[in-house]
Amino acid sequence: MLLVMLFILILPFLSIAEKLYVVERERGSLAVVEEGKVVKEIEGLGNLSHATVKVWEGYAYVISRDGYLSKIDPKEDKLLKRVKVGNSTIGLDFTDNHIVVANYDPHTVVVLDEELNILKTLKTGSRNVGIKGFEGGFVFSLMDKDEVWVVERQEIRKFKVGNMPFDALLSGDIYLLGFFKESGIGMIDIKNKLYRKLDFKAQGKEVVFKIPHFGTWGIVGDEAFIPAVGEKRLYKVDLRKMEILGHVELGGLPVFASVSPNGNYLAVNFSGDREDYLALVDVKEMKVLKELKLGQRIMHLRFSQDGTRLYVSSYFDSKLRAFQVPDLKLLYELNIPHPSGVFLIRRNHHG
Repeated sequence: MLLVMLFILILPFLSIAEKLYVVERERGSLAVVEEGKVVKEIEGLGNLSHATVKVWEGYAYVISRDGYLSKIDPKEDKLLKRVKVGNSTIGLDFTDNHIVVANYDPHTVVVLDEELNILKTLKTGSRNVGIKGFEGGFVFSLMDKDEVWVVERQEIRKFKVGNMPFDALLSGDIYLLGFFKESGIGMIDIKNKLYRKLDFKAQGKEVVFKIPHFGTWGIVGDEAFIPAVGEKRLYKVDLRKMEILGHVELGGLPVFASVSPNGNYLAVNFSGDREDYLALVDVKEMKVLKELKLGQRIMHLRFSQDGTRLYVSSYFDSKLRAFQVPDLKLLYELNIPHPSGVFLIRRNHHG
């Protein structure tokens, strides 16, 4: 009993002890947050608008909008190497022992090794987006050719898809892509090499889902909670059967839907006149528990590894705030200049 009580007492401090990298969008830096404090900045990473940070094989990798790929040692929070892979770059992922990067400009996809040596440059004749790695290969969308290329064992399989594919996500063997100039969702079964176009209807009306852009969709197992264009709703969709299962009514137009690690909660931010607000949704009950004003333009949301905390970046007042889940009680706030993406970095990745 004493051990149980002790665990309950220290639980609130466990999440605070994890490490975060927070993108400082205007400064080309990452703020390093540990134990509720900014302990360091990693500088010189390039234009970090729409930047993403991914951890692979014990190192953190950052891709900048102006084409720089950086490798960071998360143990020392130190920039190890930075290379130029393009002029306008939109995403990166990993496959086996390679890093793959998609460029807008030039019209290429670049393959690198773990030391950031360029191994291959694939000329595509298009702006490239939605790059995702899988065992044995990678897949990406070509905006200007209305195609998806699956690269596997040195072979390229090309699929003709809808009008201007814009971004995508990979769920198991299923590659889902959204289109910039038409409704519906494209779906490629990578294992069986099949493509089909899906349209969704709810209450007799066509539903246009937001393009699955950098984690817009909240994935819980084989189900996704997806923001709809022009609707104050999140739709629950079965990703295997591609059927709408229900929806959650919201107070504004949703942007991102972030899922807690245990799948119990969704945190949702909004655009327009509700951009300062955040909603916490009970996944099982399919209803909003709380919707509160928590910042000035909430840019990004991230749950702690144990799901007891929610980190929120607030752009215009330059704050990172940590809230307790599910009551959204403020635990701490930090001054971070124009923060956007919030990324969890596990301790002791290597060495």
